[in-house]
Amino acid sequence: MTRAFDSVSVGEELPELRRVVTREDVKAYADAGGDQNPLHQRDEVARAAGFDGIIAHGMFTMGHMAACVVAWADGPDAVTSIAAQFRALVSMGQQLVAGGRVRSIDEGTRTAMLDLWVTSERYGVTEWPIKRGDASVRLD
Repeated sequence: MTRAFDSVSVGEELPELRRVVTREDVKAYADAGGDQNPLHQRDEVARAAGFDGIIAHGMFTMGHMAACVVAWADGPDAVTSIAAQFRALVSMGQQLVAGGRVRSIDEGTRTAMLDLWVTSERYGVTEWPIKRGDASVRLD
């Protein structure tokens, strides 16, 4: 089941999806994806590289953005493409907030194009780990 074509309008906002990043999340992602880079595993390596501690994988952040799209689309089968530009790192304990809006609708292909983003707060400043993401979603 996917979102109904006649229920979608240009400018519609996707409900925000929030998640606090934990070491366990990053470890599970590393194990599932096979990226065992020590920047994502060992604080001393990450600190030597200039970070406060381990950082989340960029694709972990994109996965959170994708989860937001899948929830809005009423399932993963409707998502035909997704892309992102990574802009900021994500540390443990930060809350990711994914969201977006419907940019356009193609009536011929019954497809919605989405503008997407992910924000987080670091030291009281809003950052954009993903400032420009997009997705294409097939509608019923």
